[in-house]
Amino acid sequence: MAKSFLSLPILSLFIALFFNSGGLLSLAHGQTQGQRTWCLAKPSTSDEALKNIINYACDHVDCGSIKKGGPCFDPNTLLNHASVVMNIYYQYQGRNYWNCNFTNSAFISITDPTYGDCEYEYVD
Repeated sequence: MAKSFLSLPILSLFIALFFNSGGLLSLAHGQTQGQRTWCLAKPSTSDEALKNIINYACDHVDCGSIKKGGPCFDPNTLLNHASVVMNIYYQYQGRNYWNCNFTNSAFISITDPTYGDCEYEYVD
């Protein structure tokens, strides 16, 4: 009889880790239940990647806040605009860590990045 690759204890651990939404997976990413989080662009991200991220996010969410005259237009930088739209996307996709990856160009912040009239959305 062929030996099973996964033993019962290993299979049980696998199931517990990957199907327990409020357990170890949440803790592994540094978030505690009820903690507010925002998605921001990494400052080391290339301009080309930031442009691609803005285009992708704006195909899925309203990006009016980063348009000229919008509350988040200034500072008029790719990093700022990408951070705003990445966060909107992250919020409306359910705030899962995988919704704030953008090919490893983003990070999750527990500090509200709101500034001046530019309020970073947080969806309850």
